[in-house]
Amino acid sequence: MTVTLTPTAPPSTVELLTGVLLGSGYRREHGFWQRLISTEPFRRPAGGTSEERLALSYERLRVLNRSLDSGARLAADPRALAALHEWMAPVDPALATVAGIHYNLFLGSLLDHDPVGRRDLSDYLSMRRVGTFLCTEVAHGNDAASMETTATYDRVRDGFVLRTPHAGAQKFMPNTGPAGGPKSGLVAARLLDDGTDHGIRLFLVPLTDDEQPLPGVRVRPLPARMGSPVDHCLTAFDGLFVRREALLGTHDGDGGQKDPGSLRAERRRRFLTSIGRVVPGRISMSACAAGSARAALAVAVRYGGHRTITGARGTRQVPVNAHRTHHGPLASAMATVFAMSLLHRRALDRWEVCTEDEREEAERLVAIAKAWITWQARGVIVQSRERCGAQALLENNGMTELVTGIEGAITAEGDNIALYAKAAGDLLVTARPAPPAVP
Repeated sequence: MTVTLTPTAPPSTVELLTGVLLGSGYRREHGFWQRLISTEPFRRPAGGTSEERLALSYERLRVLNRSLDSGARLAADPRALAALHEWMAPVDPALATVAGIHYNLFLGSLLDHDPVGRRDLSDYLSMRRVGTFLCTEVAHGNDAASMETTATYDRVRDGFVLRTPHAGAQKFMPNTGPAGGPKSGLVAARLLDDGTDHGIRLFLVPLTDDEQPLPGVRVRPLPARMGSPVDHCLTAFDGLFVRREALLGTHDGDGGQKDPGSLRAERRRRFLTSIGRVVPGRISMSACAAGSARAALAVAVRYGGHRTITGARGTRQVPVNAHRTHHGPLASAMATVFAMSLLHRRALDRWEVCTEDEREEAERLVAIAKAWITWQARGVIVQSRERCGAQALLENNGMTELVTGIEGAITAEGDNIALYAKAAGDLLVTARPAPPAVP
């Protein structure tokens, strides 16, 4: 029997370039999110107040959640989390923010600290309660290890009492406002027992119901910030009691629980464990920046192709892209976008497969990549906005949202300068001496 083989068409230039930008498995990794943002719920609305836009972001979060086969699986997959941010940030930066907090910082931390099945996560997986993460304080940002919120062990009631000792210890900028429905938070607090400081730990705390903060919780909305609206607030605790099981990571291998008084581990290690989800968060910030820069550049290139002006001799109309002064900066921006995307993927790949011995180096690469990519994205987005002229200043066209949104990524999950300074210090400490010169 003769078998006739149908020749396979070679990949197109578009497919090849897409593979360079998004990786060889881009259909598997990115196809779901690309299809999701093209559906009606994610279409850009016409106008609306800040409150209406924020409500839409939470509504979209629930649409997103219903489309998943498992929110827990998403939280456990840094590659899927990065792809989510890469596609959602250009569409709705507020959605990318609340989704990243819920799936990565909140659900991801729950799954990292306690074995699957030890807690009932159904309220969070079904979005009956939205999760948030309370770490940064008014007086402690990049020095979060010095935070002052306390959780004092009460031996009589066998639980913990959360207190905010002064205004500087208020939790700063978690999305604990009334939008989005009832919320619970993972609260980073200093565990105290019999006057001994056991370091920073995470506590699962119900914060609000459908209408207001729960007793013992104070929530004060912050002023409107630049960019897309998110319900960021100052959050404080007035002697709030939570049960023993609110403390994450206390389960032993036999299914019992360790006595908090016996938790004597080194404080810095405890703190780094508590904020371990910051690293996937930095990868997600890189993804937000890369996706937003690509979207802004694509709009600018398309606009330059159909926006025409009178030619040099005044005889015909030519697209503005015909002028080197217009297309030159965009060509440079395109090269930068490819470099950003390649570095983002390199950092993600390294983090995903690193061993325990390689973890510190992988974390450092993630931090450096996050800082460089978000800074470069700012330049690309601002240049793209400028190439589109006055049209890009109109809020309903979406470019201004990308311009202001990138500023949040530069600050979130560690300010860029602080990340660079720490990485530089680590490199100096770990540097090997140069080999002796050959005679």
